[in-house]
Amino acid sequence: MAVTDRATSTEEHDGGPVAPAFSGDAAGSGDGRGVYAISVAAELVGTGQQNIRQYERKGLLTPDRTDGGTRRYSENDLTTLRRIGVLLDEGLNLAGVKRVLELEEANRGLTEDNRGLSEHNEELRADNRGLRKDLKAARGGG
Repeated sequence: MAVTDRATSTEEHDGGPVAPAFSGDAAGSGDGRGVYAISVAAELVGTGQQNIRQYERKGLLTPDRTDGGTRRYSENDLTTLRRIGVLLDEGLNLAGVKRVLELEEANRGLTEDNRGLSEHNEELRADNRGLRKDLKAARGGG
């Protein structure tokens, strides 16, 4: 599948299933550690090195850097690069891609918040049931 990249040229990329990702810094996850050089990352996702540099300039991803300043890409970065390719194939420009990635990341955060709130609500419901039972017993109805 060809990507007509707004950054530089037409390149091939892997447009397979993509897990949403935006930031390449998953703290505490092996997926967030930058291990791939730009040449390897470009080959793995099927795009050009200049495209990847352009995506970084546009703020679409931020790879790790070695002490000497060499870019190092993580599995999360590769996932983001694949997602960028899919969005470009769908006709978005880089500004649109950036906005979609930001919204997807925000949505993941809200989903996680919602999951935590649901768990907390379930705990409160359990506490409430226990308190009602205790109140009923204290009133002599239990």
